[in-house]
Amino acid sequence: MTTTTSTRTLKVFRVYIKAAPERVWEAITSPEWNAKFGYPGTTEYDLRPGGAFRALMPAEMVAQHGVPEVACDGEIVEVDAPHRLVQTYRFNFAPDQTEEGFHEVTWDLHAEKGGITRLTVTHDVTDAPIAAAMIEGSAGLEEGGGGWAFILSDLKSLLETGGALAG
Repeated sequence: MTTTTSTRTLKVFRVYIKAAPERVWEAITSPEWNAKFGYPGTTEYDLRPGGAFRALMPAEMVAQHGVPEVACDGEIVEVDAPHRLVQTYRFNFAPDQTEEGFHEVTWDLHAEKGGITRLTVTHDVTDAPIAAAMIEGSAGLEEGGGGWAFILSDLKSLLETGGALAG
């Protein structure tokens, strides 16, 4: 008998944003805001346990580059607005990504002194080497991947200056 055990692999990303947790929460969960930072498209959250999560690509990118309309999907596990959001997450750009299955992403927002929010994103990539590489952003922006560091930096720029990194 062979027993295989898997070591849990968590990737943690943290950023400090000069904005209240409520404002950061809204930017993350509202399609009107989340379309303004990170990668093209909007993200939809049905903010209740069991609700759907979908990251949608713009129609022109689907038509021009053949990317799927639903780039990422998952389910909401836990909601404690504006402090914590736990969701499952799966990349769908290629069949091997979809086959890796769902992994968990946790957003923790903590109010600090001076109107600052400490935002920590923890992405469980246990047994998901493709997802692990994608969220690290090792491919670089020109190849389409800055990972969580890019997304969180762009969110910070948007909330603090009113403009995204690329815009």
